[in-house]
Amino acid sequence: MDTESTHSGYSYHSSRSGRSNRHGDRSRERQKASGSKDSVRSERSVVINPPDTPSQESPVHNGEPLPGEPTPATANGEEVQDDNWGETTTAVTGTSELSVSQEEVVGLGKGIQDRTQGFRRYLPVAVGSCVGLLVLATPLVFLLLPAVMWPDRLQACGAACEGLFLSISFKLLILLVAVWALFLRPGRARLPRVCVYRAFLITLTLLLTMSYWLFYGVRILDPQDEDYHGIVQFAVSLVDSQLFVHYLAVVLLELRHLQPCYSVCVIRNTDGETRHYHIGQLSIQRAALTILEYYYRDFPLHNPALLSASKHRAAKHLAGLKVYNVDAPGSTAGAQPGNGNQSRAMVSAAAKRKESAHNELYYEEADYERRVRKRRARLVVAVEEAFTHVRRMKKDDERATPSEIMDVHEAALAIFPSMARALQKYLRTTKRQHCHSMESIQKHLAFCLINNMSPKAFLETYLSPGPTLQYGPERWMADQWTLVSEASVTSGVKEGTEFQLRCLDFNLAVTIKGIPYIRMTEEYVDPKSHKFILLLQSETSV
Repeated sequence: MDTESTHSGYSYHSSRSGRSNRHGDRSRERQKASGSKDSVRSERSVVINPPDTPSQESPVHNGEPLPGEPTPATANGEEVQDDNWGETTTAVTGTSELSVSQEEVVGLGKGIQDRTQGFRRYLPVAVGSCVGLLVLATPLVFLLLPAVMWPDRLQACGAACEGLFLSISFKLLILLVAVWALFLRPGRARLPRVCVYRAFLITLTLLLTMSYWLFYGVRILDPQDEDYHGIVQFAVSLVDSQLFVHYLAVVLLELRHLQPCYSVCVIRNTDGETRHYHIGQLSIQRAALTILEYYYRDFPLHNPALLSASKHRAAKHLAGLKVYNVDAPGSTAGAQPGNGNQSRAMVSAAAKRKESAHNELYYEEADYERRVRKRRARLVVAVEEAFTHVRRMKKDDERATPSEIMDVHEAALAIFPSMARALQKYLRTTKRQHCHSMESIQKHLAFCLINNMSPKAFLETYLSPGPTLQYGPERWMADQWTLVSEASVTSGVKEGTEFQLRCLDFNLAVTIKGIPYIRMTEEYVDPKSHKFILLLQSETSV
């Protein structure tokens, strides 16, 4: 790569080969003398550098004379390069044996990312399973080791010892079910950091188990204790301690955050859709996960097509503005007296048009509402006629033979074309055609026919936008979220905490405020204070 040169408009001759070789040797010597920083470059990589700034005395680019400049060859009367070297230059470069295409690099990165995500997803489950097996197997090992290593010297186990066997069996069964219910549930999401409470509980469990193992090895295994009843009690105490640790896990992981302490305001940045929720004592990443669950349940589906109207209106307004440079050179007031007046007239016209922009918005929204009502009325009439036809077919099927009765799915396919055009126009007008496919509409129609629903029940899905979970995952437009926070995501939320949840198309801005402390006082009202006396005067006519 270093010994290659650039040729322009001429080719090599056999008589110039020696001079070219000597020129290449001089180039290599200059590069070795001034290229300590270039030595770190890989010979199999392609590096694109900006052009060096040549000096005026001897312009040199990367150790080679610039094309068009005098060289030793031209000083001796050699042929000089032409001036159009930028158009006729051919760069001769070497090809690497390990060349990789861009697609292969992207695929390699995706493969590594997929393997990393799978590893991070199943690592907590694997660690929890290992700790659970260790916890459940340790009491049993405590009971089996003395019976295997020194069975002849063990004292006989009486009725009390056998009762402890029954107790430890049921406690281990309860502990197994409790661990399965709390820790072996399928994960709802993959958080960016490890849960602090889970890490604390795993560390506490390992510390407790290792402490019991250390005590068991020093006081029971080494002296080979003969009191088997005491060994069984020691194992029972370990199971009791593990049950208390599990109770602590229930309090920290399931009960602590149930009491609401903060009010959360969630705003979608594209359309300003806002919701308010109450949460308890949670870390920032756990609060973000809870907010995303609320988002898929309560927020309407994000529809970027509804935002294009305002953008089109803004672009139309900007297209009507024209800018004139009145103070341009050569356009003096004396030479062109009409240019200034014309420019001021255009600016005033643009200002008037800007003032009338609200009228355009008003009439545009009114026309849009009119078209929506029109399409909706046509859709309602078409669906009612289709369902009336289905009811008529049901009455005919009661008198028909079993072989002529139509299936529900066949009936849905039969009446769908009568309402398809009206439904398609309505969805296009409301810009929700991407939310419903033909297969999903036919499936929903068959579901309504099976459950004997009314036309209004069928149309409710399409007339009003539902929550995000109502649609398929391919319509959510958000499958991966990024948590952006100035504070550590493992720290707890507090008053004034702010963070963002970003996806590909929009962001969720989250602001947390504390629920105020409420003081409530009591005021006693004497029941006798409600009594009153009505005095009637004799002059009044009653």
